[in-house]
Amino acid sequence: YLARKFFYLWAKMTFGQVLPSKARCFYDQKILQKAFGEWKEQWTVCRERKLSLSADTYYRHLLLNLIFKAWRAYVCQQQRKRNKYCVAESHAKKQTLLRTWQRWLIYVGVQRTKHGMQSVALAFRERSCLRISWAVWRRQQYQKCSGRKMNILALQHWAQSLQFRAWLQWRELYLYTQNEKQKDTRAVTHHQHWELRRCVGAWLGYLNLHRVKKRQNELAQEFHRHRMLRKCFSDWQMSWECRRRMQVHQRDLDKQAARIALWRVFAHWRHYVVLCVEEAQQCELAEKHYKCHLLVLQKYWNLWKSRL
Repeated sequence: YLARKFFYLWAKMTFGQVLPSKARCFYDQKILQKAFGEWKEQWTVCRERKLSLSADTYYRHLLLNLIFKAWRAYVCQQQRKRNKYCVAESHAKKQTLLRTWQRWLIYVGVQRTKHGMQSVALAFRERSCLRISWAVWRRQQYQKCSGRKMNILALQHWAQSLQFRAWLQWRELYLYTQNEKQKDTRAVTHHQHWELRRCVGAWLGYLNLHRVKKRQNELAQEFHRHRMLRKCFSDWQMSWECRRRMQVHQRDLDKQAARIALWRVFAHWRHYVVLCVEEAQQCELAEKHYKCHLLVLQKYWNLWKSRL
């Protein structure tokens, strides 16, 4: 409420006795009067146009009525002609169908006679073919049965001869294998005694050689242990030196990263300061432009009030 009150006071002090709302109402009334005058002229023109359209519609309706009557008479005449043509065409079709039916009956009688004669001929031919085929099949079946019996007898005789020959060969092979087994057992026994004597001598020599090798291995393991200790110590020392260098290098990298991050922050801050300065300048220019625009509006407002 206070804002509205002070706004009215400021408007009276700025624009005088004539407020913008009153000027806007006066402008709207003038626009409405002008629009009403134009609408009245358009309404008069539209009324005349409606009268002319109603006259045209009546004339067109009269013409269409006359055309419809002429078309209906023409359609009735065409319908009568079409009915006569349909009657004539149906009569012609009936005559044609009657002649066709008579010819078809004659054709069916002839075909029935032909089919009867053909069926009789086929039956006679089938009986004669079946009689010949049955005789041939019986002769072939008898030949097959006799051949099968002879083959069975021949196979039985051949199998018995093969069994007797195989039994003779098996007996000879069994006697030969028994003799060979006895020879092999004697040879194996002699070879086992000789191998046992040789193994005992070789085992004694192996024991002496094993004692010597065991002593050499103990000395070699002790030397290898001392050597590995020296090597592990040197590797540990080298790794410790490398780790120490890596820690120093990491600290240098952290310092360098901190300097780079600080430089980036400073660059962002400097860019932000430049943007703020540019924004302030743009706001100042916009304010100046707005003030100039208000002065121009006040000038034209004063001119309009003086003319009003």
